[in-house]
Amino acid sequence: MAERRVNVGWAEGLHARPASIFVRATTASGVPVTIAKADGNPVNAASMLAVLGLGAQGGEEIVLASDAEGAEAALDRLAKLVAEGLDELPETV
Repeated sequence: MAERRVNVGWAEGLHARPASIFVRATTASGVPVTIAKADGNPVNAASMLAVLGLGAQGGEEIVLASDAEGAEAALDRLAKLVAEGLDELPETV
């Protein structure tokens, strides 16, 4: 199982617009990914409701994980997106 631990770079956390950007990037990766708070249960990272339900705050550590083929590259891209708190989907996603 590939895993990335990263701190949320969006000041407002994974809410509304940041969650939407993250979910679109996850879906675009084509790899099934889970997301969890460091001490919580993993949820589907491609589900807007699940990501919003985490209530992840800015600076809080989250865990991205996948055991699918291509997981390493997908998790690297998603971790970078979350850590940098990008306002737009990068073209490389």
